[in-house]
Amino acid sequence: MNILTELSSRATAPTPPFFQRVKKIGLIIAAVGTAVLTAPGAVPAVLLTYAGYAITAGTVLISISQLTVDEQKLNGQLMAVVK
Repeated sequence: MNILTELSSRATAPTPPFFQRVKKIGLIIAAVGTAVLTAPGAVPAVLLTYAGYAITAGTVLISISQLTVDEQKLNGQLMAVVK
């Protein structure tokens, strides 16, 4: 199977509840990092560095959790289509 079609099918497949929570946490972390980077005024350089790390960590959490598949729900959906 082509890697792009595999990624596409995994991205649209159902996500387990635990990874849905992880995705929300990743969104919050990335949003906080973005808010710090775009804050008006003088922001210390250390804080800007940590904000960049927060955006990276949040993006990785979101990507990994989105590509995780709940096999039981996916099999249930496939069986409903077959019937």
